[in-house]
Amino acid sequence: MNDDVLTGHLQELRRGTVVMAALATLSRPTYGYALLETLAEAGFAVDANTLYPLLRRLEKQGLLTSEWNTEESRPRKFYRVSPDGETLLRALLDEWRTLHASIEGLR
Repeated sequence: MNDDVLTGHLQELRRGTVVMAALATLSRPTYGYALLETLAEAGFAVDANTLYPLLRRLEKQGLLTSEWNTEESRPRKFYRVSPDGETLLRALLDEWRTLHASIEGLR
C-alpha cells in the first residue's frame, strides 16, 4: 500500500471525528485559534479553513453557543457547546464505541 492511499483514508477517518473532537473540547468557552491549537496538540490537526465553517455550522444547528469578548485589544468570538451539543456528543460517542466494538469483533 502506498502512503497516498493511507493518507487519504486517514483524512477521511479524521474528517468524521472532528465534530466529536470539537464538541468534546468546547465544554469550556474557547475561541477559534485556541481550539485549533488544542485539537492539534491532541492529534487532531485541523485546517482553519475547515474549522471555522464547521463552528459556524454547529452554531447554526444550535449545537454551539458563541459570545464576543471585546475586553481585549482584539475582539474574539468564544464558542461553547450547548445542551443540544452535549446530547449530540454523547450520542456520537456511544455510536463510536459501538462501531469500535463491532470492528474489533470482525478481526
